Amino acid sequence: MDTLFSHVTVLTMDARMSLWTDAFVGVTDGKISWLAKKAPEEQPQRIIDGSGMVLLPGLVNAHTHLPLSILRGYADDAAAERWLNDYILPREEKLDARCVKAATLLGIAESLRFGVTSVSEMYFYSDAQAEAFAESGMKANLAHSATMYLGDDFDFERDPACQELAALHEKWHGYDHGRIQVEAGIDAVYTSTYQLWDALAEYAINNKLGLQLHLSETKQAQDECEEKYGLTPAQLLDCHHVFDPRVTAAHCVHLTQEDMQLLAKRRVSAVHCPVSELKLASGCADVMGMVKAGMNVCLGTDSAASNNNLDLFEEMKACALMAKGRTGDPTAVPAEAALMMATVCGARAQGREAECGQIAVGMDADLILVDFNQPHLIPCHNVISNLVYAASGHDVALTMVRGKILYADGKFPTIDLNAVARELHDYVIPKVFSDSPEAKNA
Repeated sequence: MDTLFSHVTVLTMDARMSLWTDAFVGVTDGKISWLAKKAPEEQPQRIIDGSGMVLLPGLVNAHTHLPLSILRGYADDAAAERWLNDYILPREEKLDARCVKAATLLGIAESLRFGVTSVSEMYFYSDAQAEAFAESGMKANLAHSATMYLGDDFDFERDPACQELAALHEKWHGYDHGRIQVEAGIDAVYTSTYQLWDALAEYAINNKLGLQLHLSETKQAQDECEEKYGLTPAQLLDCHHVFDPRVTAAHCVHLTQEDMQLLAKRRVSAVHCPVSELKLASGCADVMGMVKAGMNVCLGTDSAASNNNLDLFEEMKACALMAKGRTGDPTAVPAEAALMMATVCGARAQGREAECGQIAVGMDADLILVDFNQPHLIPCHNVISNLVYAASGHDVALTMVRGKILYADGKFPTIDLNAVARELHDYVIPKVFSDSPEAKNA
């Protein structure tokens, strides 16, 4: 046995939400090998005292754009269209692969610090991102975000975004026994045309890949699609078989009831990003409606440019509060449901439900320790309630992926954070903000 967590409170996230107190969890060869109220007879190589700690499955951030961490705080309190067109896109155009790798490593470090063990990442310069994930030890479902405004002369074999996906798939899909999974990516209905949808859906189906996209994020996008096509975005994409592969659809703020039923039938997972959606005033997604329709709903942070952090604990609380405020029902999205969305449902959206999202013998040791010795977590009348309504990512004491500690005690064993910071300061920020007075204060 490699590692033994001793005398720890264990929240398994199984169907019964089983809670074990003063328990022992063992890890061998990256897998959970022991779960009992007593210590194993075998002497482990390392013992981690879990007294006053809660051990739970690592969180799954099902929608991120990690490189945008370098735009944290750059475009706050702006309307969505102005935020994107006047601030974000002009800076993104200056990025290169070197920038993206450094910024991705920064986002990975923040994610690990806050107890996230797997992300669904959607961006570009994806090969550089894959390198960052490979080095860090984190799990990732990595999608190259494709756009296409003019489609008459589209050819998959010549389109740069499609060819980047194909190269990414060939090089990285299944890396390290599936730790990195490559997925197709469609940015949104309003940034692409049907030729791209058809091609990427076909590629995903033929290669048994998942697919990520943004769906019904703003009322304007929803209305313009219905006016142009006579169909909602969900209905339109369904006509082009986009939902035939396993799909994670980010936001889903303005779905109709018919959309929800359609997406549930197609087994599409909705990724709720409440903090970003509130901050950009995109609206309040009908989480209860999606759940009642039979959809799998999970959680994401979106980017740090619109959030402004990658703390999935904040998303759990915001999700529960938003649902209660939207429905007028204090029982809407209880704490147990919010925690399920951040673990089990996220793993399901990634197609990883057989390997992570729960603590059980045989599952990957994707585990986090949360320190309940903190003043704001005392007393603890209800562990799940404390996790959702009182805790934050800053209470995470340890993050482990496949039995390997990737964060503990303020240290990142696989990431040289000082080197990343130097790269950001010396190269990335000057390049991206070279014509902006903000660069002087970066």
